[in-house]
Amino acid sequence: MNVPEIFGSDVFNESVMKERLPKETYKALKKTIAEGKHLDIEVANVVANAMKDWACEKGCTHYTHWFQPMTGLTAEKLDSFISPTEKGHVIMEFSGKELVKGEPDASSFPSGGLRATFEARGYTAWDPTSYAFVKADTLCIPTAFCSYGGEALDKKTPLLRSMEAINRASLRILKLFGSNATRVVSNAGPEQEYFLIDREMYSKRKDLIFTGRTLYGAPAPKGQELEDHYFGTIKTRVAAYMKDLDEQLWRLGIHAKTKHNEVAPSQHELAPIYGTTNIATDHNQLTMEIMKRTARKHGFKCLLHEKPFAGVNGSGKHNNWSLSTNTGVNLLDPGKTPAENAQFLTFLAAVIKAVNDYQDLLRVSVASAGNDHRLGANEAPPAIISIFLGDELTEILKAIVEGETYTGSKKVDMEIGVDVLPNFPRDTTDRNRTSPFAFTGNKFEFRMPGSKLSVAGPNTIINTMVAEVLDQFADVLEKADNFQDALDDLIKKTIAENESIIFNGNGYSEEWTVEAEKRGLLNLKSTPEAIPHFADKKNIDLFVKQGVYTEAEIISRVEILLDEYCKTINIEALTMIDMAKKDILPAVVTYIKELAQTAELANACGADTFFETDMVKKLSSLSSQAYRKVSELEEVTIKAHDICDLQVLANYYHDVVFTAMGELRTIADEIETLVGEKYWPYPTYGKMLFYV
Repeated sequence: MNVPEIFGSDVFNESVMKERLPKETYKALKKTIAEGKHLDIEVANVVANAMKDWACEKGCTHYTHWFQPMTGLTAEKLDSFISPTEKGHVIMEFSGKELVKGEPDASSFPSGGLRATFEARGYTAWDPTSYAFVKADTLCIPTAFCSYGGEALDKKTPLLRSMEAINRASLRILKLFGSNATRVVSNAGPEQEYFLIDREMYSKRKDLIFTGRTLYGAPAPKGQELEDHYFGTIKTRVAAYMKDLDEQLWRLGIHAKTKHNEVAPSQHELAPIYGTTNIATDHNQLTMEIMKRTARKHGFKCLLHEKPFAGVNGSGKHNNWSLSTNTGVNLLDPGKTPAENAQFLTFLAAVIKAVNDYQDLLRVSVASAGNDHRLGANEAPPAIISIFLGDELTEILKAIVEGETYTGSKKVDMEIGVDVLPNFPRDTTDRNRTSPFAFTGNKFEFRMPGSKLSVAGPNTIINTMVAEVLDQFADVLEKADNFQDALDDLIKKTIAENESIIFNGNGYSEEWTVEAEKRGLLNLKSTPEAIPHFADKKNIDLFVKQGVYTEAEIISRVEILLDEYCKTINIEALTMIDMAKKDILPAVVTYIKELAQTAELANACGADTFFETDMVKKLSSLSSQAYRKVSELEEVTIKAHDICDLQVLANYYHDVVFTAMGELRTIADEIETLVGEKYWPYPTYGKMLFYV
């Protein structure tokens, strides 16, 4: 396989555009992409025709506006290129109008009340900053999705708005430093964790099919305690899958860089090289889709749920975030000169303040029923937001605030912009995997997102909150008589007022929970507890001011997220009831019956029947308890239907239904450890996680 040759071969990228478009059209398109301007229809017609010809040469017969609705998945409606001509013939056509705008049904996607069922019209609009690509026999055009009234109905539109916000705010600051940059973009690199299990076993688990996670399952005799899977030798069958996956991703221009076994058995990770946030988001959505599709080819099922198996690590998606200019400067790189140091400290201080001011929004951005299982479970960061900076950088900031000389690796004068961080090394401290928001040398790693989450949401939040603080900084610095003195005071004040959010210790410890409460940090443990903060006044003011969400769009997302949580728990409860009544309890009865018959035969022969008798007693008692718990779960699930208020309903599902589910599972899992394997209706953890 010639990787450089195949890389991006299924993408209508810059090299293809340069080759196939007239020079003036290419320049106009490049200007549109660089400046975020609207595309002239005449230019769009030329681009559309060239795009169609290229796609048809690759075997495409259809095109689609590929978008990301509030389901968190991707959506596509396929239209063929055919256009009728005389005498019953057709030609292949694709116009600029079809390229830049589509009209899918907007009422059939989650809208949180923004659209009524009878208000069906919606629009998709081409995002020219994200390249079109070929998937199967279809030309896919990345687009944003909005309603007839212009409200954002997707995850991409707010992301693009937030990128404009961070661009505007960053340029205000850079102008004060004398930078010649004309554009700033946020970058992201989402590391993707996932499980692979044998597809035949998956097909026998109703819980995996309906919910993506195992609702029942006793631990296998071995889990991850030997720590022998992490970075271990990759199984031949898995390696073949990974090789196939890499090739498909590379053809789509996705920079799949690293692959390895993760901590839990049958768990793996793929990490890309990070790039522009909206493109990285598109690529991650594609990666998840192709992971699942490729798994089928290799006899696997790819599980992207945040916690598919109890007792072993769940799967996250570490989101690496940074800012860079069109002059090639990483604004979170400390740099080697005093001017670079001062600029770095300004942006660092802005991030610190933003995380402290909007810790609730960061928690909201990763809230889901699945991720609630993961956060704080000694495998992922806790629900408490904090920043890890490492000991050396923390000491440097402390010295700045106190006006002292830093006496670390080298004595340094602490006057901002003179010699603050000369040759500051990137890796001067250990990494902290318990930190939700960790500085890793020249970027921040947001470790809280779950594995199936679209990174559009978290990056929209990060971009917006940092843009707001940068605007606040610019308001102060632009009015200053002496920029250097004002900057010095601003950075010192910001760090001093927000040091409570900085924590370099063990985020899993009970001591940290107590300490965090003393510091006044939020601990939003569950999704129903976190989601309402999205619509807090300060957060509405933030999004409206930055032009990222309208108040109506925020309210709609609160409703969508709460509704999704309720539906998820309801589906899980109904699945548990179905599995218990139709499969688990009948299996126990069958096993009890056989034991009783064996005991009767043994008694007739005068043999000892202690095992059979004892097991019959234990299983009869446990099955009776399980049946009562099933009835209780049915009862509380039915009662949920009488609750109309969505917040009250979400709280009820969390406090009552989810609790009842846990009580039923505890008994059923104990039963599993006692029932003979040939009687148990589902593949066990041992079989699923340790397939050959």
